[in-house]
Amino acid sequence: MAEQIEFDQAHQTLHEITQALDNGRFVHVRRQLQDMEPEDIAVLLEASPRKAREVLWQLTDPEDYGEILDELAEDVKDALVSKMAPEKLAEATEGMDTDDVAYVLRSLPDDLSREVLAQMDTADRLRVETALSYPEDTAGGLMNTDVITIRGDVDVDVVLRYLRMRGELPEATDALYVVDNENKLIGHLSLTTLLTTQPDTPVSEVMDDADEAIKVDTKDSDVASLFERRNWVSAPVVDEHQILVGRITIDDVVDVIREDAEHSMMSMAGLDDDEDTFAPVFQSARKRSIWLGANVLAALAAASVSNMFEGTLQAMASVAVLMTIVPSMGGVAGNQTVALVIRGLALGHIGQSNKRELLLKEAAIGLLNGVLWAVLIGLIIVIWKGEVELGIIISVAMLTNLFVAGIAGVVIPMVLKKINIDPALAGGMALTTVTDVVGLSAFLGLATFMIH
Repeated sequence: MAEQIEFDQAHQTLHEITQALDNGRFVHVRRQLQDMEPEDIAVLLEASPRKAREVLWQLTDPEDYGEILDELAEDVKDALVSKMAPEKLAEATEGMDTDDVAYVLRSLPDDLSREVLAQMDTADRLRVETALSYPEDTAGGLMNTDVITIRGDVDVDVVLRYLRMRGELPEATDALYVVDNENKLIGHLSLTTLLTTQPDTPVSEVMDDADEAIKVDTKDSDVASLFERRNWVSAPVVDEHQILVGRITIDDVVDVIREDAEHSMMSMAGLDDDEDTFAPVFQSARKRSIWLGANVLAALAAASVSNMFEGTLQAMASVAVLMTIVPSMGGVAGNQTVALVIRGLALGHIGQSNKRELLLKEAAIGLLNGVLWAVLIGLIIVIWKGEVELGIIISVAMLTNLFVAGIAGVVIPMVLKKINIDPALAGGMALTTVTDVVGLSAFLGLATFMIH
């Protein structure tokens, strides 16, 4: 979550503060923290071991707690807020955007979350409760309810006087939203238009239509795609009755994009994208054991295939030496396809209309690569081992496995997505199991048939 600062500077700061903590120079550390931006303190906390992190949190200015919590990874944030009193946590959320407060409260136990809400003033509590009523991964969970609305029947001069009286604008404001008497969105007025239009011009004459509003139940990944395609800075959010309920800003969308990227990267290793680098040993071991257990089952499936051909392996040492080549090549080729398909699914490039063409394309690539590498590796084996039969066996097995890998690389992510399993989490392991089983079966099966 925390923004990256310069690596050299970050490591140097961490080293200096760690040494100061070890030497008991707490006053010096407090002064250093006071000179740092909240985003940089968040980086420092995430990079610190748990004991040092707790000390640093105590030495940090409480006025910065809210901004720091908003930048922290979920596991780190949860560990810190679990030790804060409800009234202190409520104070920390003062001045934070509604969506950021909701992000902090969602991870708290229900009883603690209710206690924190009870400490807030009525207006803030109602705004946060509205945000909490929507699923976290939707536009409603992403939006901020701090929105400036105006009426279409007033002049530009009235709007300008209202803004001067208000004194400040919410962050990332690039437009004002025009609503009717029922708070239904009817248009938006960009600040550029507002500042360059004659004061006596009615807003209704210069506003843009509200044809780009986001529905409150839109998935956050779809929201990110809209912002990316249309280069928005902010966008209004409406309910099913076209009533304006909030707005989404580019900084929140950047967080979604970054979290999705981290999720995909960490899921491929079976890890939680918000896992604390310095989480307790037993907690980390427990999480990783689940993934390791799944991999054991996949490995046992491949081993059982080898066990079926134990006689062949005992009869020919060359087969045992070469048996890993075919599944390895299939795994690499298949994972390339899986990565491509997962990316296409995430970007919305793959659907019912084009999945057949993609399947045929990847099958053709698998067949073409299969022919190429089957011939090449077959020749190498014949020259190396001097056995033509062995060269033919590995060539046919290679062709078969690369062809199957191309098809499986498309089918597996699509099937996983259809049954609501994250392809990034399970796709690689499922593909490896398929290519191991198919590769070993083809290679050892052919060897058994031709040798005996």
